[in-house]
Amino acid sequence: MFGKSVFAKSVQAAMAAVVAAGALAGCGGTQKPGTAALVGDDRITVTELSQTVRDWREQFRTDPAANQMRASPANPAPQLAGDSESDVRGALTLLINFRVAAEVAEDAGVEITRARVDDTIGALNQQGGAETVTLASGLPRDRTRGLARLVATQVAMMERFGADRTNPMSPATQQAGQKWNELFRRTADDMKVEVNPRYGTYDPGKFLVGPVDHRLSKPDSGT
Repeated sequence: MFGKSVFAKSVQAAMAAVVAAGALAGCGGTQKPGTAALVGDDRITVTELSQTVRDWREQFRTDPAANQMRASPANPAPQLAGDSESDVRGALTLLINFRVAAEVAEDAGVEITRARVDDTIGALNQQGGAETVTLASGLPRDRTRGLARLVATQVAMMERFGADRTNPMSPATQQAGQKWNELFRRTADDMKVEVNPRYGTYDPGKFLVGPVDHRLSKPDSGT
């Protein structure tokens, strides 16, 4: 295992990609009423998504550090500015990606242990606080371990693909990142992610839920 400072750099690089996917999220098939998304056999309910966004808004408004981090030019996440659709898409993107990443790890036989998640949280704490990073990413504090597990999965898989642990910008690390992106996309495709049309459409190539195309989407009357 490599040193804490190097691990923190690896986590920081992975975290940037995770936040970007949730931030950029600005018509699925037939689903059960009350379903926000189907990820393989796993169902994300409208109730779960709505509560997640409500909790995040309440916590984010009262956390100056998270507001500052989210407002930073280095952070692609949009500020809270009344764009409720963007908030919801960002949260749904991460909830979907949590499940896809878990499938990636399972299929690859990579165990993301509690200790590994704890190490990732420790690395995030060096970057302003794990819970603050979670809020700045668009999720409430109780999703911190889920976010850390997603980041830990990416780091672990990139290690397997030969990432240079000492240099996130090296050709080896860049190539490992491309392999991770390709594997994540294939896994998401295989899981046949379906998003309730009221929220948009999941793009496995960009790892995000895109905005609703009102020219193509039909009103959803069952949720």
